[in-house]
Amino acid sequence: FPEGYTGYDGSMIWEFIHKRICFSDYGYDDDHWKADFNKAVSGLHSVVSAQVTRGIQEKIDDGEAFTDDEIWRDPKAEFARRLGGNGETPLAVENLYFAYMLFLSAAAKAKDRLLADCNSGKIDGEAASSLRAFLDHPILSDPSVQVATKKLHDHALQSTSTLWEARMRSQDLLRVINCVQCNKCRLHGKLAMMGLSTALKIHMGRNGEGEDINRIHRVELAALLSTTYKFSRAVQYCKQMAT
Repeated sequence: FPEGYTGYDGSMIWEFIHKRICFSDYGYDDDHWKADFNKAVSGLHSVVSAQVTRGIQEKIDDGEAFTDDEIWRDPKAEFARRLGGNGETPLAVENLYFAYMLFLSAAAKAKDRLLADCNSGKIDGEAASSLRAFLDHPILSDPSVQVATKKLHDHALQSTSTLWEARMRSQDLLRVINCVQCNKCRLHGKLAMMGLSTALKIHMGRNGEGEDINRIHRVELAALLSTTYKFSRAVQYCKQMAT
């Protein structure tokens, strides 16, 4: 199931996530890991918004007709509403970049484990070749990418006794996706939420210092990498729309 515009309205799911699963007492820029959690979830929401908006444009470019259920038909209007600085979430793009940095730095931390899997044959040849190219990209070692991770790490160490809440909320994110009625959306939603859960696990773990990479299941790592690619496409699309 490739990404694409399905016309499914997941606004009620996202409203539940932001109001009931995120930490409502914390703003995106508060000095606490719970604020970072909220910011990362918002960043993932921005990925979905970019996917939807890009999908509308692709449908128009391909000359496909919209169904009666596909009420969003203007990509520029949807981009402004979902991702614009004056839209429903003014910090949507900033949060997108914040979460993207968390994913990139998580992939960097998993580099040795992933390369070992490539070399051992656990990952097929074609995928291993693409993965090696990604892991060698300079962005993974760029100090600016580590800004979000350092912020999360420092906040986590200040409140290690509450980190169990991050694990519980991550599980809640995976569970709530079961309520999504669109099969394609549910599949991609599960993948993305597992990717986010894995990134947080790698960075924070149980004590704020992060989980041992060798204890991360390969399915979790696959979700992390797949979602990192989703972030990459979302960032590229936002840059395109900003020009």
